[in-house]
Amino acid sequence: MTQQHQPSDTHDLLTITEAADLLRAPVATLRYWRHLGTGPRSFRLGRRVVYRTDDLRAWVENQAADTSTP
Repeated sequence: MTQQHQPSDTHDLLTITEAADLLRAPVATLRYWRHLGTGPRSFRLGRRVVYRTDDLRAWVENQAADTSTP
């Protein structure tokens, strides 16, 4: 019986494409936000840009809070 082992924190990492799907935004928009430093927190893992799901949720909540303030 073989069991796959994944570190507990890697299952919540999303590629830029997966993050774009989750946010319903084009990948190019996420790249632009990353360039400007205004989008959700991301980091490089090897050659890939990845996003933590918790960071995406926090960013969305922050955006919602910012737009609800008069």
